[in-house]
Amino acid sequence: MKILVINAGSSSLKYQLFDTDTKDVLAKGLCERIGLDGNVKHSVPGQEDFVKEMPMKDHGAAIRIVIELLTQGNTAVLTSLSEIDAVGHRVLHGGAEFTESVIVDDRVIDAIRKCIPLGPLHNPANLTGILACSEVMEGIPQVAVFDTAFHQTMPEKAYLYALPYEYYEKHGVRRYGFHGTSHRYVSQKAAEIVGKPAEDLKIIVCHLGNGSSISAVNGGKCIDTSMGLTPLEGVPMGTRSGCIDPAILEFIMNAESIDISEMTDILNKKSGVLGISGISSDFRDLDEAKDNGHKRAIIALECFAYSVKKYIGAYVAALGGLDILVFTAGIGENNYKARKEITSGLEFMGISIDDEKNINNQTDISAEGSRVRTLVVPTNEELAIAIDTMALVEKLVK
Repeated sequence: MKILVINAGSSSLKYQLFDTDTKDVLAKGLCERIGLDGNVKHSVPGQEDFVKEMPMKDHGAAIRIVIELLTQGNTAVLTSLSEIDAVGHRVLHGGAEFTESVIVDDRVIDAIRKCIPLGPLHNPANLTGILACSEVMEGIPQVAVFDTAFHQTMPEKAYLYALPYEYYEKHGVRRYGFHGTSHRYVSQKAAEIVGKPAEDLKIIVCHLGNGSSISAVNGGKCIDTSMGLTPLEGVPMGTRSGCIDPAILEFIMNAESIDISEMTDILNKKSGVLGISGISSDFRDLDEAKDNGHKRAIIALECFAYSVKKYIGAYVAALGGLDILVFTAGIGENNYKARKEITSGLEFMGISIDDEKNINNQTDISAEGSRVRTLVVPTNEELAIAIDTMALVEKLVK
């Protein structure tokens, strides 16, 4: 089965075409500056990348260009549009309504639209991508895969905030969590690696990148996660503040004479390790600066590792033990220094890593005799979306 995976942004559209029988990526690409001058990069394994400026007045035009690249000329990997069995869409926010991926229909579109206040930056773009594909690829099933879905198994004690209950009832103010597709995929892969059913395991997944989140997974189900109503809560990230005292907002706004929009922009785009270090949101830059003795870069890295370590400790308590600790995403998969700093001092919990295995980015970096298996598992959210889409379409056919 051939599945096209779409991740639509406000002025961009990422895509990957999968053969789900082999799990191979047949082609992938990125359309940017949609609504402006427009440009596209299209990649096919074994071929030189196709890069060209192409006008795209809207996402519908971008989809038409993608289809043309996939089916015509030297960039083609398909003979016709009919070879695409379904399209899987990444959708940021599904609220509490969706606990799994779904075939898109009018009800789903309405639900995504209702969640726009909860995901104002992403949901409108995700919806635009779905509507554009539905128009251009009429008759081909569309599937919505929600970032929030995996976390909807959290109990009330984990997802409720200590606010007047009416805000939850009236406005849906609660913890939703994000990166759910990654947390689900990686926790399942970890279970496969150790050769045990996910239902028998207590797992903590550390999805660490420019955006970072931690989840506690008990028996294959999420019981807690670090991101909240929005992706701003949790550990300090590349540019996001993570958890802070909420009274800080009013204090800074009064002191700096700024409004809530400016304050929100600061929390999302100017904080995190960038805000502390003053030099970069990229951990590679911070590691280099640390080696050169840059004090604020050192502090930024320490703040990040310390916060992740605290979540691990809290989630071991919530799970009542731990079988597997997993690192994934850009930092989790590639930054051995971050993994070392985070796990240092956790030996009393049974978490101990082998320095040589860690430096070499091996899959299992556990030290000999460690009670907890510590793994490095590459995430593949696009493949997870393709697999979900395939499963739903197969049910639809039956």
